[in-house]
Amino acid sequence: MDQTYNNVELIVVDDGSRDGSTEVINEFLNSYPDVQFIAIKENIGNCAAFNRGWRASKGEFLIDLAADDVLLPERVEVGIKQFEETKAGVHFSDALLMDESGMVLGHHNERFTEPIPEGDLYTDLVSRYLICPPTMMFRKEVIEALDGYDETLAFEDYDFWVRSSREFDYAFSDQVLVKKRILKNSHGRSQYKFLNSHQQSTLKVCKKILAMNRTEEEGRALKKRCWYEIRQCIKKGNLGLIPDYLSIVSKS
Repeated sequence: MDQTYNNVELIVVDDGSRDGSTEVINEFLNSYPDVQFIAIKENIGNCAAFNRGWRASKGEFLIDLAADDVLLPERVEVGIKQFEETKAGVHFSDALLMDESGMVLGHHNERFTEPIPEGDLYTDLVSRYLICPPTMMFRKEVIEALDGYDETLAFEDYDFWVRSSREFDYAFSDQVLVKKRILKNSHGRSQYKFLNSHQQSTLKVCKKILAMNRTEEEGRALKKRCWYEIRQCIKKGNLGLIPDYLSIVSKS
């Protein structure tokens, strides 16, 4: 890895790919025999695949990076410095967004008009999309406390954010440390498709939040999230989920 921080452990997890990735990885390993490769024969999903990887890791800090995204050279070093200077469990940054060809589309954080918050972000993360997922770096103790990603979900980030921020602070660096590639047919973009499974997973996370909430402000944040998801259910045809969201609203 082209990082200014040299003590890096790289673990590659192939989640049952059928596009020739295994052959490419094995060729790469000929030049980097110290890289650990976990080949999963059948697709088990992003959450379960990551759990295989972090349980095999030896380091104190983790980054969950998809094959299409790029860590800039200073990413690990900046994160280590933040963890040394703060008690935060998770560190994140700005990201450069690019399309499949590498053309720059903009910065992730340019959409925000107010400063990016740090510290206790639980209420913020319940109510709104704030963090570009591949910019996250976190202490291993965080994922251990959560017992890994929830393997029953179609995606990991929203659940990780709310569960981790309930107990751990977040630190932010106002600089681009990652390039995020926006792919037309990516797993993440499937959440915008008609009758998608992501909304069912989001409902499960909202039920978790209802159980975790402690204050009226947190209840209002959850209501805001639920009303947003109800609008998405209407747009995407998942009308059967709306009564459950309304139940959460009434209990918040």
